[in-house]
Amino acid sequence: MNSATVVNEKVSLKTLSELMNLRGRVGVVTGGAGHLGQAYCEALVELGADVCVLDVRADVAEQKAEELARRYGTHCSAIAADVTHEDEVARAINEIVAVHGRLDILVNNAAYPRNDLPPDGSALTQQSLAQWKATLDVVLTGAFMMTRACVPHLANGGQGVVVNVSSVYGLVGPDMRLYEGTDMQNPANYAAAKGGIVQLTRYLATTLAPKIRVNCIAPGGIWRGQAESFHQRYCSRTPLGRMGTEEDLKGVLAFLASDLSAYVTGQVMLVDGGWTAW
Repeated sequence: MNSATVVNEKVSLKTLSELMNLRGRVGVVTGGAGHLGQAYCEALVELGADVCVLDVRADVAEQKAEELARRYGTHCSAIAADVTHEDEVARAINEIVAVHGRLDILVNNAAYPRNDLPPDGSALTQQSLAQWKATLDVVLTGAFMMTRACVPHLANGGQGVVVNVSSVYGLVGPDMRLYEGTDMQNPANYAAAKGGIVQLTRYLATTLAPKIRVNCIAPGGIWRGQAESFHQRYCSRTPLGRMGTEEDLKGVLAFLASDLSAYVTGQVMLVDGGWTAW
């Protein structure tokens, strides 16, 4: 047989259903009781995973975990923890492993600090150091501490996955014309934190490979009843002509958290209706 000879061999490929099946795996979603967090939790349990809803709000997290367990028949738990506190992060991860026996998927979704600081103004000169530190603590430092605490468990399972949540504003500058005439703001702390998440993703993807895959979701604007003037401007600037919804993010998490993306790491998946294509 020479190099030009073609050998016909039947290749056995897993089905898409098999690749996306998360039965037997355990995931934790930080900020799991929030709008996006709930969508991410649902995506995981719909594929068969057991999930821990981690949030600073114990009552809402427990309610969501009970709802998920009732609807999908999976083992769901709730843990109240503040990702900005190292001791709470360590306790939370220990509790998750004690309750579920393992940990395979981490979704770093926590995004906003507690509402115990006065709001900043929209101009850079009106933005406070307190808000800057609070936002970076939750988004960036929180993701760092959660990942660091989860690494031993993610590596042990052999299918460890980290999915970080950034934003289009972690990749491009804000178009402040969208906000004219509204009370909405787009502070520097948000862009800096979300941009840091993008680079943290790349760092983790290269240093934790091959045992753990690390990718990032960067959503565009999500419709939540914003001012109509903003809404119209945003839609006109978006190729798909609308803002995103929580549902738009479920599919990309299902892809990144499962074996559908087994050869994907270090990537930023934009879910923005084409916003950054222009």
